[in-house]
Amino acid sequence: MYKIAVIGAHESIYGFAALGLTTFSVKDEEEGRKVLKKAVDDDYAVIYITEAVAAKLNDEIDQYRNDFLPAIIQIPGTSGNTGAGIANVKMTVEQAVGSDILFGEEGNKL
Repeated sequence: MYKIAVIGAHESIYGFAALGLTTFSVKDEEEGRKVLKKAVDDDYAVIYITEAVAAKLNDEIDQYRNDFLPAIIQIPGTSGNTGAGIANVKMTVEQAVGSDILFGEEGNKL
């Protein structure tokens, strides 16, 4: 069975534990780097990571971008939505299907 992890500041992720997900609270970039590597090494298939933490770990996250697993998905934290998560999903879908999913053929937003 696949495991799901959530990485971020405690106040942003503590509620996910109630859903049965494994949460990893991080306080800084170095701790975030270590926790991300541990989650990957421990075979977590899906890793949700807050946008604030992900912004500091771009190089580490990029190492796994072309791998089938884990799927690393950015989520908003308590500081709000920066748009990075949806931009990442949009880029991944564009790579997979070869076109922009938010705009039609004439460039009009769908």
